[in-house]
Amino acid sequence: MEGTPVRAAAALYGIVGSLALTALAAAPAADATSAEHSPETRGVTAAVADATEAGIKWGRCHPDEELSTPAKCGTVSVPLDYAHPEGRKLKLDVSRVEAADPKQRQGALVFNPGGPGGSGMYFPQLATTPEWSKVAKAYDFIGYAPRGVERSGRISCQDPKAFNKAPTHSPQRPTEADKRERIAQAQAYARGCAKIPGVEHYNSLNNARDLEVLRAALGEKKLNFVGASYGTYFGALYATLFPEHVRRFVFDSVVDPRPEQIWYGNNLIQSAAFEDRWAAFHRWVAKHDDTYHLGRTPQEVRNAYEKVRADVQAKPAGGKIGTKQLQSAFLKTGYADDYWPYAATALSDHLAGKPQTLVDFAAVSPEDHALEENGNAVYTAVECNDAPWPRDWATWDRDNTRLARKAPFETWDNVWMNLPCAFWTAPQQRPAQVGTQPGATPPVLILAAEEDAATPYAGARELLSRIPDASLVTERDSGSHGISGGPNACVNGHMDAYLLHGTTPGTNALQANGNNGASPREATCSPHKTPKADRQVMRSAEG
Repeated sequence: MEGTPVRAAAALYGIVGSLALTALAAAPAADATSAEHSPETRGVTAAVADATEAGIKWGRCHPDEELSTPAKCGTVSVPLDYAHPEGRKLKLDVSRVEAADPKQRQGALVFNPGGPGGSGMYFPQLATTPEWSKVAKAYDFIGYAPRGVERSGRISCQDPKAFNKAPTHSPQRPTEADKRERIAQAQAYARGCAKIPGVEHYNSLNNARDLEVLRAALGEKKLNFVGASYGTYFGALYATLFPEHVRRFVFDSVVDPRPEQIWYGNNLIQSAAFEDRWAAFHRWVAKHDDTYHLGRTPQEVRNAYEKVRADVQAKPAGGKIGTKQLQSAFLKTGYADDYWPYAATALSDHLAGKPQTLVDFAAVSPEDHALEENGNAVYTAVECNDAPWPRDWATWDRDNTRLARKAPFETWDNVWMNLPCAFWTAPQQRPAQVGTQPGATPPVLILAAEEDAATPYAGARELLSRIPDASLVTERDSGSHGISGGPNACVNGHMDAYLLHGTTPGTNALQANGNNGASPREATCSPHKTPKADRQVMRSAEG
């Protein structure tokens, strides 16, 4: 699919699929600030000094980045293990396009799209889009690939060809034999990850520390940052650890930072939320039955999907699309309603005897196999290292069997993605407490869609309660994941006012958009328009 909003959305979820969430009886949370009175503190200090001196040598970008002129690229050296900064180093891949108007320049703006496992290297390309053009006049746009991602020391836990083997099947009601097979696969994946040298150092605290080293390498006294999805979590850790270096921070689509939710608890909540977004897609398709002919009621649309699911179970579409590939493709509808016309067209065409549309929508290009496995490896390493997970299969089975009765669409696929953490052999940390004291940072801005499934709205409210100097902008009655620079002019207006002038709800005229009695720290925006109903097809994954 073409278009900036879609590309940005794909970066948020195309690799990772899901964040992981029963309430796990976790150990007490670690105090991130006190934890930094440690060898890691000295390691950060040393790495910052080295980065300040070295800076970044900008030059041509690698062809794999597909970045057009005037974007430039370089690298930043960070320690694999901050407790031993003199040891092995990782070189983080960084991209930049300079501020369009040097007279307005306010510094560098670093972007992370989430994951864990997503790369923000594409961010400079957004500088010329209408949604980001005002901000691009005042900031250098900085993208980067976090540790382990792509050219930043790519890691892998499995042969990519085996990881993306297709067609494959993933039943929504797994049998005991299905479960045993997936347990064995999770054990094998965990063993593969354990072979990565220093795998325990791929975690969220180190991602926050890397961000501090990147700030120094850019020559910035304070950091400007836009983090989406998982980027909000380690961005909040950064604000907790380095509040004196925060300038302008935007948290877009917020991970619930409560230690007891990192990460097992968050995935249960997420699976339940995806069921609601799946139902929203059915309602939209039913409303446009004259275009798609999939049914006039949401249940009829759901039945049409189940018919296609049964079809590809019996005979994979194009020999490539089984139920696993179908599920992965249609999960996109929960992340961004931009995908709704494409998904509906794929279903409609398949039922009309034209399976190629579904193949084009759901197939993974062979050249992306290594990229996808790399993203999954980073995701797995970070989430398994960040927190303790249930070690007994009975807990996973009980919690998710119960949940799947109400939310069958995503529940079991979410389990299989995260199950390697049950067999993780590297040390697992206690999740850090996220939060700042009043006045510790300048104002920061939180953006959230009320019906977001990937990072449910409660996470935004939780972060608001933990950062006294934060404000919240809510897009009502909307479920898109990642709303900065999207189609909502009200949301973008708040973001522009904040990044350009430092103003937040309660301090600028934008609150007149309709607070409806909300706190002075909050503002609301009406939802963006849902997509136009027309028959859209995607370019084949084979190119």
